[in-house]
Amino acid sequence: MMLSRKLSFYLQLLFTLLVCAFLIVPVVLSALAGVTANFFVGLESGLTLSWLAQVIDLYTDTIYLSLLIAFACLVITLIIGVPAAYALARMGGRSARIIEETIVLPVAVPGLAIALALILSYGGFREFRSSWLFILVGHVLYTLPFMIRSVLAVLSSIDFKTLEEGAASLGAGFWYRLKTVVLPNVRPGILAGSLMVVTLSIGEFNLTWMLHTPITKTLPVGLADSYASMRLEVASAYTLIFFIMIVPLLIAMQMLSASNKAKTTKHSVTKNIGS
Repeated sequence: MMLSRKLSFYLQLLFTLLVCAFLIVPVVLSALAGVTANFFVGLESGLTLSWLAQVIDLYTDTIYLSLLIAFACLVITLIIGVPAAYALARMGGRSARIIEETIVLPVAVPGLAIALALILSYGGFREFRSSWLFILVGHVLYTLPFMIRSVLAVLSSIDFKTLEEGAASLGAGFWYRLKTVVLPNVRPGILAGSLMVVTLSIGEFNLTWMLHTPITKTLPVGLADSYASMRLEVASAYTLIFFIMIVPLLIAMQMLSASNKAKTTKHSVTKNIGS
């Protein structure tokens, strides 16, 4: 019996390590290619930062634009998504579910179809079409459902209506209840939604590829351009820069989420001890 359990454990461990290797090894190889003098020769050709310098020199504008669009998208989805999720949670019932499913439609529709619809609708406005704001609209349409779903999931898991009624019985107005009762309780959903919105916006390619112009290339579009027109080392260096941008952001979001959970747990323990 004990031997069977050990064998099962080691088989599961082996399978997990194989899956991790399948996912991580290509990333490591791509990163190494970005700092290798000649990828086809290998590490024997030596390590260099010249490819990274070349990417920064040629594509700095795409990096800045990607960050600008991502954080602008985050602000807009927060302004629209959090109140929308709150309204849907308050509404409840079949109507709220129908509205929610309608909002989620852009996720089910391919990004190219969304981009084509935007071009057909607003492509005649030349200045708007050539602006990065045109890409921003597409990113907001694509990422807004993730913000709404994240906040709505948290609201659905807590009895926020009872909490609001308790605060209202003590004389708290709507805005005060929203600030002190609703928002602190949905903070995990807001953080999770923010993480998804920023990462999806930075990495979104299909929709952006249709909406961009030669002067509004984002990071993924520039990455595709470097793969098509330059050396493999340059494209790999571009990928490495992408990871350098996105990984610290993911870690920071996770740390904020963990800190929020720790504060919530501490508050609950203190409240239980006090009662």
